[in-house]
Amino acid sequence: MTAGNKLARILATRTGDAIELAFVTEDGRTTRVLASDDQIDRLVDELEDILNSPAEGGSGEPPAAA
Repeated sequence: MTAGNKLARILATRTGDAIELAFVTEDGRTTRVLASDDQIDRLVDELEDILNSPAEGGSGEPPAAA
């Protein structure tokens, strides 16, 4: 797995039946992904769980993909 890049901004737009997310990193690179409405709902739920939980001194590594 490659090292993470610091996020500069996220852009989102609807593209047909999908939602397009564009992740722009501080070094100027952009990664675009398409997601379904259901995938976005699950992402929002996971982010809310993280934001509502106490901060932990974790390893800084992302969790394993589900």
